[in-house]
Amino acid sequence: MIDLRRDSFEVVALSARHNIDLLEQQIRRFSPRIVAVGTAKAAAILKDRLKDVAVEIGWGDEGVLNAATAPEADIVLTAIVGAAGLLPSLAAIKAGKDIALSTKEVMVMAGELVIAEARAHGVRLLPVDSEHSAIFQCLDGQQSGAYLKRVLLTSSGGPFRRRPKESFATITSKEALQHPTWVMGKKITIDSATLMNKGLEVIEASWFFSLTPQQIDVIIHPQSIIHSMVEFIDGAILAQMGVTDMGLPILYALSYPDRLQTPLPPLDLNTMSALTFEPVDHEKFPCLGFAYQALQAGGTYPAALNAANEVAVDLFLADRITFPDIAALIAKVMDSHQGRKIDSIEVALDADREARELVLAAL
Repeated sequence: MIDLRRDSFEVVALSARHNIDLLEQQIRRFSPRIVAVGTAKAAAILKDRLKDVAVEIGWGDEGVLNAATAPEADIVLTAIVGAAGLLPSLAAIKAGKDIALSTKEVMVMAGELVIAEARAHGVRLLPVDSEHSAIFQCLDGQQSGAYLKRVLLTSSGGPFRRRPKESFATITSKEALQHPTWVMGKKITIDSATLMNKGLEVIEASWFFSLTPQQIDVIIHPQSIIHSMVEFIDGAILAQMGVTDMGLPILYALSYPDRLQTPLPPLDLNTMSALTFEPVDHEKFPCLGFAYQALQAGGTYPAALNAANEVAVDLFLADRITFPDIAALIAKVMDSHQGRKIDSIEVALDADREARELVLAAL
């Protein structure tokens, strides 16, 4: 997308964890001034490869923070997986950068703090998740207001929508990584299989659009054509539709309030036989319910939920626990967690650390 819109965008900083091959290609294509990678070893390899390129290469937390606060940047696209995205996002906000937010865990862990900092520094928070982008577009960029009744987050249902719950214990990580409609990273794909991804989106939506838990519903939409809907008090429902490509919500966030042409094929309604909807089976997918509980409890509960899920997903991908164990471990953490008000970033990070320790102690 950026490559085709050089007249609209300039890349001034990039970051990647380990994929230095792709990062090298992007550096040579876009000529950023700052880049960051995950480790000192990766930084050393990249520096050796880029002896002919004038670019500042950093690594680890310091390198990412440096990239996120690049002086020339107007907007920062945050797409770091999990809790690791929180500190760079806050640093970018404090540096006066608008945020195109793809890392939902930022809002889940510390939504109140993030919103407060954005207001204090006069920056815009623009949603990139396809569901939140859809709501944002349906609301025309405005807050929910008095006329909104509820929002409906759509979910494909993941790869196990039709699979009997009795067989969940035999699910392999390979099976769970086969998402029916989206191509995503491993962590978010497992979250989609457990529906925790939708739970995190519920919490994120509550902060983005000032909604109560009762104003947010989740509905299964296997075709993933309608990305989410909003219902108003008079019964009218607005839905945002589009092809299943994350390039669209990313471009919309980067170009907002304008709309730019894309090379993606248009949505061909003539080829669609049906758009179907069905309720969530909460017995099969309890993680969604845990997210509602955490949102209702408030304080550090969402941060603890997110941390427990991250560790549990890693354990499942490492074949150390079964698929149902993900929900079981999260439930143990939610039962044990001592919630408190988040009045500083340190409180959120402490809750994150404690929950991770609880999961490992429960093994």
